[in-house]
Amino acid sequence: MTEAGPSVVVLAAGQGTRMRSSLPKVLHEAAGKPLLEHVLSATSVLRPARSVVVVGHGADAVRARFADAGVTFVEQLEQRGTGHALLCAREALAGASGPLLVLYGDQPLVQPATLEGLVAAQRRHGGAVLLTYEVADPFGLGRVVRAPDGSVLRVVEEKDASVEERAIHEVYPGAIVFDEAAFEVASGLSADNAAGEYYLTDMVALYRHSGRGLHAFRGHDEMRELIGVNTRGELARAEALLRRRVRERWLAAGVTIHAPESTFVDDTVTLAPDVVLEPGVLLRGATRVEGGARIGAYAVLDGCTVTAGAVVPPHTVARGRTFAAA
Repeated sequence: MTEAGPSVVVLAAGQGTRMRSSLPKVLHEAAGKPLLEHVLSATSVLRPARSVVVVGHGADAVRARFADAGVTFVEQLEQRGTGHALLCAREALAGASGPLLVLYGDQPLVQPATLEGLVAAQRRHGGAVLLTYEVADPFGLGRVVRAPDGSVLRVVEEKDASVEERAIHEVYPGAIVFDEAAFEVASGLSADNAAGEYYLTDMVALYRHSGRGLHAFRGHDEMRELIGVNTRGELARAEALLRRRVRERWLAAGVTIHAPESTFVDDTVTLAPDVVLEPGVLLRGATRVEGGARIGAYAVLDGCTVTAGAVVPPHTVARGRTFAAA
């Protein structure tokens, strides 16, 4: 008998002030998709029993963009921290059983396989299991503090960390899976910290002290290179990393890309084996290229269809067109 999927809560209420934008942070695009869409795509592999997105800043815009995503929206009317955001989802998840995965909507690099491993670890161990990464530069991130026996003691936010704790390179990006007691444990959250907020990170210590069990699962995907997107610079890095992932996927699937470093393919594009992409090609939107077609250098196609064996001349710029073989 197949196990029911976990419930999922995606925290997407933050204003993202460092983006300096009127657009909600999770609606900024990387590789042709909003950041939140990348996250929801990763969680969809888990076949969630319920998916809840906690919105706040720009809530109406986020709801409108993801109206057909099959998720439930709840609004965090007061920005009182990530732990408070989780509590806002309590009513929407009333009666839910099984694991509860909580993660952030600004982490487009998280891989489905990582989330599958995280949920599987929670099913094995029970209690709470947090995702961690070993990173070269932990600046600004919550540090994972371990006991001498290697078990996780707590996660400390950088602003509350000691000098010794700031030297730790194991970080917690915010993805964690709880058992069915998550909201009961969350009732013990306190805002007694430097920011005066209810931290999701404090759930780690609460679970340890509850005796329900606390474990860590080490991730090894591209999140090691970029934990989350908080600035335009990080958005540009996410774009580069996601486009590299897309190119590598198509190369492995039998697509020839003459100059990968100058070729840009949205994550929404479909390519068939034996397609050839010449240098400088940009493919956007719902573009579909069938087997044996060739896209000439510096062509820009948006929402186009290129049939099998067709040749698109270099420097072509087109939207919504169909290119057929001669």
